[in-house]
Amino acid sequence: GQSDSEWWQTASFYQIYPRSFQDSNGDGIGDLNGITKRLEYLKEIGITATWLSPIFKSPMADFGYDIADFYDIQPEYGTMEDFDKLIKKSKELDIKIILDFVPNHSSDENEWFIKSANREKNFEDFYVWHPGRVDPNNSSLRLPPNNWISIFTKSAWQYNEHRKEFYLHQFAVKQPDLNYRNPLVVEEMKNVLRFWLDRGVSGFRIDAVPHLFEIEKDKNGNYPDEPLSGNTNDSNDWNYLNHIYTKDMPETLDMVYQWREVLDSYKKQHGGVSRVMLTESYSAIDVVMKYYGDGNREGSHIPFNFFFIEQINNNSDANDYKRTIDFWMNNMPKNRIPNWVVGNHDQNRVASRLGTDRIDIVNMIVLTLPGVSITYNGEEIGMVDVWISWNDTVDPAACNTNPSVYEKYSRDPERTPFQWDGTTSAGFSSNTKTWLPVASNYKDVNVLVEIATPKSHLNVYMSLMRARSTPTMKYGKLLTEVFNDKVLVIFRELSGADSYVTICNIGDRTETIDLRNTRKLPATLEYYSVSVSSNHKPGLWEWM
Repeated sequence: GQSDSEWWQTASFYQIYPRSFQDSNGDGIGDLNGITKRLEYLKEIGITATWLSPIFKSPMADFGYDIADFYDIQPEYGTMEDFDKLIKKSKELDIKIILDFVPNHSSDENEWFIKSANREKNFEDFYVWHPGRVDPNNSSLRLPPNNWISIFTKSAWQYNEHRKEFYLHQFAVKQPDLNYRNPLVVEEMKNVLRFWLDRGVSGFRIDAVPHLFEIEKDKNGNYPDEPLSGNTNDSNDWNYLNHIYTKDMPETLDMVYQWREVLDSYKKQHGGVSRVMLTESYSAIDVVMKYYGDGNREGSHIPFNFFFIEQINNNSDANDYKRTIDFWMNNMPKNRIPNWVVGNHDQNRVASRLGTDRIDIVNMIVLTLPGVSITYNGEEIGMVDVWISWNDTVDPAACNTNPSVYEKYSRDPERTPFQWDGTTSAGFSSNTKTWLPVASNYKDVNVLVEIATPKSHLNVYMSLMRARSTPTMKYGKLLTEVFNDKVLVIFRELSGADSYVTICNIGDRTETIDLRNTRKLPATLEYYSVSVSSNHKPGLWEWM
């Protein structure tokens, strides 16, 4: 068994996108009181911890990932008092609250940036500034310092009229990068963590970690160009360059280890459960594994495993799924805890990415593998991407482009309001106009309908969550096998406890397999949870 302090090792996390979860005041925008009201639902479906996408004060240029005040709540979402109520209710229900911490950048409306642009004492080097280059054709014009490109397309440098210098923004123009080579920045961001720990949160999901550091300036104060990647001819696209100077710098790991020290010393000082860190890093496997720690220092408890997102598509067969599972398990250092991510607010929904017939299969895989599961809100009911017209599009990653290509960049389709029931705006809001349109299928795909339908995605999900709470699922060993290239089988076994077998037909046709060829199985088995499309029913079953 485990002590409660290590609650996270078998936790079932649920990501809430606050803007889209529940609106309590009818303005068409989700809010904190809406989340508080719906915590009972999370309890009912078996969630133990929820990660909230950013709720801090923000002009909302990137929907909260552009923070104007790291110490306050976005007024659209509520007040600090509302936040305290949310924490109180979550403690009553024993659901941990994890906040999204966005350390790479702030909003350009943050007072730190305004002070930095004014060159005020202690803030002059809070961000990454550079005078730029003189335009050879016009000496009164300045050009960006080098060829670096923003993840949201175009130059990563923006000229600031006031300071007469360029600042770096790896994301949107309104998201200037903080300068982690400045100890004042490092200390300030640690204070942000301590502030929210004092308010009762159980940890942080840390955003965009690989981008924290850039290479140091050379002796002339300049930054080198990045080489071309050869992956695209579009010189405005981030993928045009090979990011050897702006991503996964070695100093980044040290910063993660320092944040872990803040969390661990907070627990030592104040007692209570472990405060945990979940890190977002779309990086190579050897880099991601270093986030766990380096043998001397501890790092992220949960470095997100995005390989199901990166390596699996709707053409993948069972071998691909097994390979992806093995890829993480075989690379993970000893005594670490695995985690499995299949969706979030930046990725097309599972139903749209992998097919509606794989909604249950993917939930079965994620919830019966060992370690930590992470569910993005709506994946448990099988929500789909919603097509959003150019006029309704609000995601800056798409708005920076044009009507002919925006769909390739937009993350709006997976961010639409949560579907609670068949009433106005799917029960998300009393307002017919919501910040993004509600999916047209909300009368069929919603919590109320699915709870009442024995064979529904939500009931499958809930039965899997009940299985997850058993000793075998928490502590049992894992074996995976593939039959006929199409069927993935996951065995979970623990001596003296029930064994579980998850059988996933990834293909499009009925397959017949005989599990007795590889495992010793009893004469009678029980169907515990079956997908919506399966012909089997829960209950006892005997070999023919």
